[in-house]
Amino acid sequence: MANLTKKELVATVADKVGVTKVQAQKAVDAFVDEVKKALKGKKKVTLIGFGTFSVKERKARQGINPKTKAKIRIPAKSVPHFSASSSLKAVVAKKK
Repeated sequence: MANLTKKELVATVADKVGVTKVQAQKAVDAFVDEVKKALKGKKKVTLIGFGTFSVKERKARQGINPKTKAKIRIPAKSVPHFSASSSLKAVVAKKK
């Protein structure tokens, strides 16, 4: 199973929308930039029928350094999160 690269996504978007690859690249880049900007501002991005991008807060916790076995403190941090919509889950769950 091969992954879909950004270059392949841009080519597919260009073909389906009927624009040049340069225009499609700008559109894909603009989408990614806007999602990043929204997440940086702790906002959600919801695409009906696809899913929701959001930010989750991870609490500080204790871990173990696997090399030294010493206890370490893992600080709290914000991480990006994606929650698929029920319709996207249904598409993925369908067998070929």
